[in-house]
Amino acid sequence: MLERIHLVIVREVDRRGSLTAAAEVLCLTQSALSHTVKKMEQMLGTAVWRREGRNLRLTQAGEYLLSVANRVLPQLEHAQARLVQYAIGERGTLRIGMECHPCYQWLLKIVSPYLAQWPDVHLDVKQQFQFGGIGALFVYDIDILVTPDPLCRTGLRFEPVFDYEQVLVVQRGHALTGRAYVEPAQLTDEVLITYPVDIDRLDIYSQFLIPAGVRPKRHETIETTDIIVQMVASGRGVAALPFWLVREYSNKMPIEAVQLGREGIAKQIFVGMREADADTDYLVAFVALARHLGNHTAAWHHPR
Repeated sequence: MLERIHLVIVREVDRRGSLTAAAEVLCLTQSALSHTVKKMEQMLGTAVWRREGRNLRLTQAGEYLLSVANRVLPQLEHAQARLVQYAIGERGTLRIGMECHPCYQWLLKIVSPYLAQWPDVHLDVKQQFQFGGIGALFVYDIDILVTPDPLCRTGLRFEPVFDYEQVLVVQRGHALTGRAYVEPAQLTDEVLITYPVDIDRLDIYSQFLIPAGVRPKRHETIETTDIIVQMVASGRGVAALPFWLVREYSNKMPIEAVQLGREGIAKQIFVGMREADADTDYLVAFVALARHLGNHTAAWHHPR
């Protein structure tokens, strides 16, 4: 019978690259691990690895077994961690993945009231899943994904929590300041500063510049929102950010927001989760709090 240890061995050998390294991680001797592998292959009736010189390469059966391990083991580990939390009196851990660079500032508005409401829930924010969070949900690395770009996948549910408007942010006194809206052609002489994201996932390109066949004078990328805004405030370029974020920064920096196009660029923030967890009370509470904040805030949209 296939057991959990077999899946663990396949995963660790793949991760470490050799039986020797995997044995060390699994606290086994190499001979003990080799014996277990031999018995596993006899039980399965097929080889899991084949040797190529000093290297081990997965067979077709081994590749399938690895895919099973990568799906099943994270779920078992998640369940075990959850049960340990129950045993020591904790409700659980809410692991939030951020697939949206500026959403971190938005999340800070939710954290304090959420923790006050749920003192027995541990909160963990994982920003390394920016623009890769769907996979993280499936393998149980996170429990909730905050994203402006939901993807429909079987087993996942996405809830819209608030609407906002993407705007152009410019230095106060810039030639575009005070205009009702900016046209794509007016950015041909501008340095456009964005997060380090593929162009096809940047709204200012996909919904504004590319349809008009326009490119900025130069495109620069910066990882952090603070530095992007500092660069704009210093007259080093322009950027596209959510209006609520620009409004907050404009209280302390010389920047202003200009609508992108006659109709503007309307966006939504979604919270995604696994359907199997969608009724978990503290996940439901997080979504409700996020939606409540959005519905009772006038700062999300640029005034016409």
